[in-house]
Parts: sequence; C-alpha cells; structure tokens
Amino acid sequence: MQAGVRLSMNLPFGLTPPMERSPHSTWSVWLLSGDPKQRLRIMRSLMAANVFAACALMAVYAAWMGFMAASDVQLLTGAIVLNCALWYAILRSGLNLRFSDPALTLPQILAALSIIVGAYSVTGPVHGSTMMLLVLVLVFGVFNLQPRGARIAAAYTVALMGVAQLIKMETDPVNYPFKLEIVHFLLTAAIVPTISRLAAQLSSMRARLQAQKDELAQALTRIQILATRDELTGLVNRRHMMDVLQQHRKRLTRSGYHRFCLALLDIDHFKRVNDNHGHGVGDDVLRRFAAVAQTALRDTDVLARWGGEEFLLLLNDTTPEQAEIGLERVRELLADTPMSSEVPQLRTTFSAGLTAYDSGEALDACIERADRALYEAKAQGRNRTVIHQNPRERSPTAPLPASPLPCGSADSASLVAAALARDTTPGHAQNEPHDEPSTPA
Repeated sequence: MQAGVRLSMNLPFGLTPPMERSPHSTWSVWLLSGDPKQRLRIMRSLMAANVFAACALMAVYAAWMGFMAASDVQLLTGAIVLNCALWYAILRSGLNLRFSDPALTLPQILAALSIIVGAYSVTGPVHGSTMMLLVLVLVFGVFNLQPRGARIAAAYTVALMGVAQLIKMETDPVNYPFKLEIVHFLLTAAIVPTISRLAAQLSSMRARLQAQKDELAQALTRIQILATRDELTGLVNRRHMMDVLQQHRKRLTRSGYHRFCLALLDIDHFKRVNDNHGHGVGDDVLRRFAAVAQTALRDTDVLARWGGEEFLLLLNDTTPEQAEIGLERVRELLADTPMSSEVPQLRTTFSAGLTAYDSGEALDACIERADRALYEAKAQGRNRTVIHQNPRERSPTAPLPASPLPCGSADSASLVAAALARDTTPGHAQNEPHDEPSTPA
C-alpha cells in the first residue's frame, strides 16, 4: 500500500498509478484465496491435514503388517479425505465468515479428535501410537482456542477416548487389554486437561496483549491528534499546516500546473469580545468560527489556526477570484450564526488577505504577502477581503507612447529627424544617455 502511495505521488495530478501486482501467483490465489486472513486460515487447515496424513500412513503400515483389515484402512482413509475436503470447501467458499470464529477452530479440532479416536479403535496392536496424534491436534488449537473452547475440547477428548476404550476392551480384549487401556486412559486424562489449561492461559495472555495493543493504538492516535490539531478548535495547527503546505508545494513542483491560494483570516475586534464578555465567550467564538468556516468551505480546502484569532486557509486548485467567492460564502454564513450560547445576539466578522502561491517562491514569502493584504483589509475598514497578486500576475508598467513620425516618407532621413525631434521635445532631458534601448512602440 505504501508503495502505491509513493508511486502515485510521483505521477502528475489527475493520473492514477497502475494496479500493483500481487505477490502471489495466479494459481496460488485461486487455491488459497487472495484475502490474507482467509489465506492464513486455509494454510493452517492444510497444515493440520499433515496429522491426518500421518494417521493414514500408520493405518496403511498396520494393514501391510497384518494388524488391521484393509476395509478398515479404506474406511479410515475415506473419512480423512472427506474431512479435509469439507473444511477446505467451507473455508475457500467463505461460509466460515458467517460465524463468530471465522477460523472454525473448535469444530475442526472436534472433527479431528473424532477421526483420531476412530483410528485408535481400528489400528489393533499399534493403536497406542495414535495417542500422540491426539496431543498434536490439541496443540493446533492452543494459539486460537478461547478458554471455553479449550475446556470443551479437553472434556470431549477424555469422554470420547473413555467410551472407545470401554467398547474395545469388550469387543477386542486381546489387542485392548484392560491393564494397558487403563494406563492409556490415565495418560489421556492427565495430559489433555493440562493442554487445555495451557490454551486457556495463552488465550488470556492474548486478550491482555490485544487490550494493551488497542490502548497503545489509541494513545498513539491521541498523540498524533495533539501533535497536528489545535486543542480548542480541532483545526490543523500551525506546525502541521506547514507540512501540508510543503506537500502542496512539492506537488506543484512535480506537476507544474497544480495551483493553490493562501488566505490569512482575522476575526474583527476579537479583543473587544474578550474584554466585554470574557475569555469563555471568546473561546466559543473561535470554536464557532472554525465550525462555520469548515461548513462553508470545500472538503479539499484546509483551515488551520495560525495563532490567536488568526487562521490560515489553503484553497486548493483555484484562483484568487474564485477563492474570494468562497470567503464571501463564509462571511454570509457567519452573519446569520450566533457565536455563543451565552450571548445569543453576538455576531462576528472577519478580515482576509488573499494571494495565490507563485511557483518557485518560498512559502514564507507567500504567507507574508497574504499578511500584508490582511493588514490592508483592516486599514480599509475590516470585514472585507483584499487580494494581493503574486509577482508574476502583476501587470507590467505601461510603456511610454512613441512619438509620431513627421508626415512624409519613412526613409532613413525622416527617421533620424524624428529621433532628433523627440529628443528635443519638452520633458526629455537633453543630456540623457542613449546607450540603453528605448521603449518599443
């Protein structure tokens, strides 16, 4: 995202950067989704499928050694493939997003535990090796399960294993002797709840870390607001406004045709408001002025509190004449707006100095020109806008009119006579040097 922003900043205004190429290949996006979170969930589910692959290989080995029937291998392998395909389809289709836990951690763990216990029941003499797979399945849920989900998984595992062991001790006591199965059950009853408690502790730790992260993010947001915003009015402060102006200046340098105007606004007779009504009413006036001005201005315009009752306004992509219309709109809106609830009849006006930024000049020079226009507006009686043109827009001094040639032909003698006549006319110095070119006609 940041690369796209940097690229767009290097393009002329009005052009958009090309679409960024995804870091993943097309088939990878098709298989695992382009959404980063969904992609992570699908990859975790496929990683868990390694447990099922190990279980299936163990069943094949047991059948090859004659420890279990081939039909049981087919049944177990079919259940494994169906389980993996089902969860992949749910995650890839996006149906999981309808649930509070989009990863569906607990349902996937319960399904996996059921298959592992089923493998425990059909692998005969090698059934003890499947117990480590139970632990491995629970480990997958340690980092995602909530405390309640961890307790449910632990209770389900112990209960399901106990039922399976009772059934196998009755139906196949040779491969599932009581003395061995009681040891297996005690190990399950001791290890599984321990993993559950560990998962609950990790979940609580994650919750605390997330809360701390949220608090830090909120604190950072507050710090950024305090660093860039005026506390009283909520407007951009002076320091951040200079950063904004520098960005617009660089934008003009890159594009060559981006234009903007600056206006210094000063609330008329603000000291009188403080003296007559108190600083509380003065604060109300500042806040209300900022709110009304922002309502009247465009979204692309930036208003900053410059200091005291002065405000600096950046009017984007406009000329001074068009910008003056926006300032008049603010002035009209202020005329009908009460400025303080404590003094409902209080109204206020403002004076403004407006100028256009000239490409290549220092920002301080432009602001100084707006400041001079502001003082001129005050000198003319306040409640008005004065425009100072930038140096390039000032009309040049009109040239002196050329003296008419004497009647007759315009040959060289006539031209010389006309030049001598012009030099000897009243108002022209006789001893004026002639090494500088004369003003063209």
